[in-house]
Amino acid sequence: MPSPILVFGFIIATLFGAGFHLVLGGDVRRLAKFLLVGWFGFLMGHLAGVFLDVNVMNVGTLKVLPAAFGAFIALFFTQALTVPHANRRSSR
Repeated sequence: MPSPILVFGFIIATLFGAGFHLVLGGDVRRLAKFLLVGWFGFLMGHLAGVFLDVNVMNVGTLKVLPAAFGAFIALFFTQALTVPHANRRSSR
């Protein structure tokens, strides 16, 4: 059974990815991409907070502030690198 902190972090990261998709819109593939990137960025931000010993807004052992910062950086970076199909120029 997963720990409560793991479940809480997973829920927060899912909300970040889903909220980002809600604001920007798109299809199911973009939702899946934003969820995966949100989870990955949240994990990387948490690990950075552990290694850098950031002790701001902790919930138990979860470093929420660095994790949220990592998720938002990853989500914005992904948005900048991917363009929706409607905005792409045709090569023909």
